[in-house]
Amino acid sequence: MMSCCLNSITHLRSVGFGQSVPEQSLWLLHWFANEIDININDDISLTFDPNSGDYGSHQYRNDEQLLEPPPWGYQYYSLGNIHREGSLRLPHHVFQLEHEAGNRARIIIRVREPNHGWRTSQIIDRVYITQHYGTSEYRGTDYDPQYTYGITTSLLRAIRRFSMDSDDINLLMSLRNRYRNQVYITQHYETSEN
Repeated sequence: MMSCCLNSITHLRSVGFGQSVPEQSLWLLHWFANEIDININDDISLTFDPNSGDYGSHQYRNDEQLLEPPPWGYQYYSLGNIHREGSLRLPHHVFQLEHEAGNRARIIIRVREPNHGWRTSQIIDRVYITQHYGTSEYRGTDYDPQYTYGITTSLLRAIRRFSMDSDDINLLMSLRNRYRNQVYITQHYETSEN
Protein backbone atom coordinates (compact mmCIF):
# COMPACT_ATOMS: atom_id res chain seq x y z
CA MET A 1 0.00 0.00 0.00
CA MET A 2 0.98 3.64 -0.46
CA SER A 3 3.14 5.53 2.00
CA CYS A 4 0.82 8.41 2.97
CA CYS A 5 -1.34 11.26 1.77
CA LEU A 6 -0.02 14.75 1.03
CA ASN A 7 -2.43 17.65 1.48
CA SER A 8 -0.36 20.86 1.39
CA ILE A 9 2.83 22.41 0.07
CA THR A 10 4.28 21.84 3.56
CA HIS A 11 3.57 18.12 3.21
CA LEU A 12 5.07 18.08 -0.26
CA ARG A 13 8.21 19.77 1.04
CA SER A 14 8.68 17.06 3.65
CA VAL A 15 8.54 14.07 1.29
CA GLY A 16 11.51 12.32 -0.21
CA PHE A 17 11.52 10.17 -3.34
CA GLY A 18 14.84 8.68 -2.33
CA GLN A 19 16.39 11.83 -0.84
CA SER A 20 13.85 14.35 -2.16
CA VAL A 21 11.01 14.68 -4.65
CA PRO A 22 12.65 14.66 -8.09
CA GLU A 23 12.12 17.67 -10.30
CA GLN A 24 10.33 15.63 -12.98
CA SER A 25 7.72 14.51 -10.42
CA LEU A 26 7.03 18.13 -9.44
CA TRP A 27 6.71 19.20 -13.08
CA LEU A 28 4.38 16.28 -13.82
CA LEU A 29 2.21 17.07 -10.79
CA HIS A 30 2.19 20.78 -11.66
CA TRP A 31 1.15 20.00 -15.25
CA PHE A 32 -1.62 17.68 -14.00
CA ALA A 33 -2.96 20.20 -11.46
CA ASN A 34 -3.33 22.72 -14.28
CA GLU A 35 -4.81 20.24 -16.77
CA ILE A 36 -7.80 19.09 -14.71
CA ASP A 37 -10.95 20.97 -13.69
CA ILE A 38 -11.73 21.36 -9.98
CA ASN A 39 -15.15 22.76 -9.08
CA ILE A 40 -16.22 24.54 -5.89
CA ASN A 41 -17.22 21.19 -4.34
CA ASP A 42 -13.67 19.86 -4.93
CA ASP A 43 -14.88 17.45 -7.62
CA ILE A 44 -12.06 16.80 -10.09
CA SER A 45 -13.06 16.35 -13.74
CA LEU A 46 -10.89 15.02 -16.52
CA THR A 47 -10.31 17.25 -19.54
CA PHE A 48 -9.11 14.37 -21.73
CA ASP A 49 -9.87 10.70 -22.31
CA PRO A 50 -7.36 8.44 -20.53
CA ASN A 51 -8.48 5.50 -22.69
CA SER A 52 -7.05 7.21 -25.78
CA GLY A 53 -3.44 7.20 -24.55
CA ASP A 54 -3.38 10.99 -24.14
CA TYR A 55 -0.51 12.24 -21.98
CA GLY A 56 0.93 8.74 -21.76
CA SER A 57 -2.21 7.39 -20.10
CA HIS A 58 -3.35 3.80 -19.90
CA GLN A 59 -5.43 1.61 -17.62
CA TYR A 60 -3.58 0.62 -14.48
CA ARG A 61 -4.67 -2.82 -13.25
CA ASN A 62 -3.07 -2.56 -9.79
CA ASP A 63 -1.68 -6.10 -10.15
CA GLU A 64 0.92 -5.52 -7.42
CA GLN A 65 -1.89 -4.30 -5.08
CA LEU A 66 -0.21 -0.95 -4.59
CA LEU A 67 -3.61 0.68 -4.00
CA GLU A 68 -6.91 -0.52 -2.61
CA PRO A 69 -9.11 -2.33 -5.15
CA PRO A 70 -11.34 0.17 -6.96
CA PRO A 71 -15.06 0.08 -6.16
CA TRP A 72 -17.48 -1.09 -8.82
CA GLY A 73 -17.73 1.51 -11.60
CA TYR A 74 -14.24 2.92 -10.99
CA GLN A 75 -10.98 2.37 -12.86
CA TYR A 76 -7.34 3.31 -12.23
CA TYR A 77 -5.28 5.03 -14.92
CA SER A 78 -1.58 5.82 -15.02
CA LEU A 79 -0.39 9.08 -16.64
CA GLY A 80 3.03 10.29 -17.70
CA ASN A 81 4.57 7.50 -19.78
CA ILE A 82 6.49 9.45 -22.42
CA HIS A 83 6.81 6.37 -24.66
CA ARG A 84 3.03 5.92 -25.12
CA GLU A 85 1.43 7.27 -28.26
CA GLY A 86 -1.61 9.51 -27.89
CA SER A 87 -3.12 12.50 -29.64
CA LEU A 88 -2.28 14.78 -26.70
CA ARG A 89 1.32 14.85 -25.52
CA LEU A 90 2.89 16.12 -22.33
CA PRO A 91 4.41 19.61 -22.58
CA HIS A 92 8.01 19.66 -23.81
CA HIS A 93 9.54 20.62 -20.44
CA VAL A 94 7.81 17.66 -18.71
CA PHE A 95 8.73 15.30 -21.56
CA GLN A 96 12.37 16.39 -21.53
CA LEU A 97 12.77 15.97 -17.76
CA GLU A 98 11.11 12.55 -17.85
CA HIS A 99 13.36 11.47 -20.72
CA GLU A 100 16.47 12.54 -18.80
CA ALA A 101 15.26 10.84 -15.59
CA GLY A 102 14.43 7.50 -17.17
CA ASN A 103 10.63 7.89 -17.54
CA ARG A 104 9.92 6.79 -13.94
CA ALA A 105 7.51 9.41 -12.50
CA ARG A 106 3.79 8.72 -12.83
CA ILE A 107 0.44 9.98 -11.67
CA ILE A 108 -2.24 7.40 -10.95
CA ILE A 109 -5.86 8.49 -10.89
CA ARG A 110 -8.99 6.62 -9.84
CA VAL A 111 -11.84 7.58 -12.14
CA ARG A 112 -15.57 7.04 -11.87
CA GLU A 113 -16.54 5.83 -15.30
CA PRO A 114 -19.08 8.09 -17.03
CA ASN A 115 -22.74 7.29 -17.31
CA HIS A 116 -22.99 7.21 -21.09
CA GLY A 117 -26.78 7.65 -21.04
CA TRP A 118 -26.41 11.00 -19.29
CA ARG A 119 -23.10 11.94 -20.99
CA THR A 120 -21.48 12.93 -17.74
CA SER A 121 -17.76 13.65 -17.56
CA GLN A 122 -15.28 11.37 -15.88
CA ILE A 123 -14.77 12.32 -12.24
CA ILE A 124 -11.51 11.61 -10.41
CA ASP A 125 -11.91 10.68 -6.76
CA ARG A 126 -8.29 9.75 -5.97
CA VAL A 127 -4.93 11.07 -7.20
CA TYR A 128 -1.55 9.51 -6.45
CA ILE A 129 2.01 10.32 -7.43
CA THR A 130 4.45 7.44 -7.70
CA GLN A 131 7.54 6.25 -9.48
CA HIS A 132 8.78 3.00 -10.96
CA TYR A 133 11.55 1.16 -9.16
CA GLY A 134 14.98 2.09 -10.48
CA THR A 135 16.45 -0.19 -13.13
CA SER A 136 19.17 -1.25 -10.69
CA GLU A 137 16.48 -2.75 -8.44
CA TYR A 138 15.40 -5.31 -11.10
CA ARG A 139 11.68 -5.01 -10.26
CA GLY A 140 10.39 -4.64 -13.80
CA THR A 141 7.68 -2.04 -14.25
CA ASP A 142 6.23 -2.21 -10.73
CA TYR A 143 5.67 1.01 -8.83
CA ASP A 144 7.56 1.55 -5.60
CA PRO A 145 5.06 1.71 -2.68
CA GLN A 146 7.63 3.49 -0.52
CA TYR A 147 7.41 6.45 -2.92
CA THR A 148 3.67 6.41 -3.63
CA TYR A 149 1.64 9.24 -2.14
CA GLY A 150 -1.99 10.23 -2.22
CA ILE A 151 -2.50 13.82 -3.37
CA THR A 152 -5.47 15.81 -2.06
CA THR A 153 -7.50 18.41 -3.90
CA SER A 154 -6.10 21.03 -1.50
CA LEU A 155 -2.55 20.28 -2.64
CA LEU A 156 -3.59 20.32 -6.32
CA ARG A 157 -5.15 23.76 -5.79
CA ALA A 158 -1.98 25.01 -4.04
CA ILE A 159 0.28 23.71 -6.82
CA ARG A 160 -1.89 25.47 -9.43
CA ARG A 161 -0.90 28.83 -7.94
CA PHE A 162 2.65 28.37 -9.23
CA SER A 163 3.07 29.41 -12.84
CA MET A 164 4.80 27.25 -15.41
CA ASP A 165 7.78 29.58 -15.60
CA SER A 166 11.07 28.35 -14.24
CA ASP A 167 11.24 31.00 -11.48
CA ASP A 168 8.15 29.63 -9.72
CA ILE A 169 9.22 26.02 -10.20
CA ASN A 170 12.68 26.89 -8.90
CA LEU A 171 11.01 28.51 -5.87
CA LEU A 172 8.94 25.36 -5.31
CA MET A 173 12.10 23.22 -5.59
CA SER A 174 13.91 25.57 -3.18
CA LEU A 175 11.08 25.33 -0.64
CA ARG A 176 11.11 21.55 -0.98
CA ASN A 177 14.84 21.42 -0.35
CA ARG A 178 14.78 23.84 2.58
CA TYR A 179 12.00 22.06 4.46
CA ARG A 180 12.48 18.45 3.44
CA ASN A 181 13.28 17.38 7.01
CA GLN A 182 9.92 18.56 8.35
CA VAL A 183 7.36 15.78 8.39
CA TYR A 184 3.70 16.73 8.37
CA ILE A 185 2.03 13.85 6.60
CA THR A 186 -1.43 12.41 7.01
CA GLN A 187 -1.57 8.65 6.95
CA HIS A 188 -4.56 7.73 4.80
CA TYR A 189 -7.37 9.02 2.68
CA GLU A 190 -10.73 8.86 4.37
CA THR A 191 -12.23 5.51 3.48
CA SER A 192 -15.83 6.69 3.20
CA GLU A 193 -17.23 6.64 -0.30
CA ASN A 194 -19.58 9.28 -1.72
